[in-house]
Amino acid sequence: MVFSLSLKRLLFVFTLFSLLLLPFMFALAQSGAGIGLRPATIEGPATPGEVQTHQMGVTNLSGAKQTYYLFTRDIVGVEGAGVPIFADENQEKTGYELTEWVSLSATEITLEPGEEKEITVTISVPQNATPCSHFGGVFVSMEPPRLRSTGAAVGYEVANIISLRVAGECVDNAQIRSFSTGNFIYGKLVVDFAARIENKGTTLVRPIGPLEIYNMFGKKVAMITMNENKSGVFPLSERTFNITWEHDGPGFGRYEAILSMVYGDAGKQSTISNSATFWILPMNIILPALGVLAVILLVAFVSVKLYINRAIQGYSGSRRVVRRKRGGMSALLLVAVVMLAVTALFLIILLALFA
Repeated sequence: MVFSLSLKRLLFVFTLFSLLLLPFMFALAQSGAGIGLRPATIEGPATPGEVQTHQMGVTNLSGAKQTYYLFTRDIVGVEGAGVPIFADENQEKTGYELTEWVSLSATEITLEPGEEKEITVTISVPQNATPCSHFGGVFVSMEPPRLRSTGAAVGYEVANIISLRVAGECVDNAQIRSFSTGNFIYGKLVVDFAARIENKGTTLVRPIGPLEIYNMFGKKVAMITMNENKSGVFPLSERTFNITWEHDGPGFGRYEAILSMVYGDAGKQSTISNSATFWILPMNIILPALGVLAVILLVAFVSVKLYINRAIQGYSGSRRVVRRKRGGMSALLLVAVVMLAVTALFLIILLALFA
């Protein structure tokens, strides 16, 4: 009776909570907040004193009329996964800013559901602009910037990334800090690779290149491309690139992976490389084979032992004792030879089948 009463109370509370939450969920579904922005990036060369204009399309992807606010922010770095870190107001300058060069044709627009409007982005590069890479972003938000800065509201926003390389003397300097696999031993040909790239220069670099895999006989068995989508590494920062190699065929033994990546402008590209080793040991095959090998060795040992005991029984007196000692040494030597022979045969068979 007590259990039934408690269950009824639980159902009543759940029903009441659902009725209270339903209008909020319905209103949220009706608003369907969403912003479309194209292009995702504005990237290219620039010269001091140049004025560039770009068109940026903003689309209302929600099901209701919305007002959007546009503003700019500088990029001061990137996180490990390549996510840009945008500067806050009054933050110390890094020398890679560009938002002071950017002006927008509108900072507030109202769009009907599904409507798109183009905004002109004008970039005026100063005559005294420092050479090399400069970064920033144009944000489109559902909350005014003044509310965002005071923390009074949290809104949905997207950003267009701007990356310009101002002409002048720049430093392109990247290196592979580490290149490794997720594990040293794998049971099948599904291997994870990670390359950590450090950019020690003053420009954005986009390293890309082949990852070649060789088996223990020096035969190339695969080649895949690292950073095929040409993601960038921010100056004076690091970024890790990951890729997985999968192969349906069998594999066995030691493998070597050689990574060679290039970066820089066409005609001035630099190459960086590194290597890593790993093993493929298919336990679903090795363990049963080891079991069979253990049985063979046990049978061989018992057979040799029986043979030696029978031979010793044919002697008597003092010679019998001497023969027993010599026979014991011969038995151990014979067992060792048999074990080595069977082990070598086992490895040869595995190499022939899976290498």
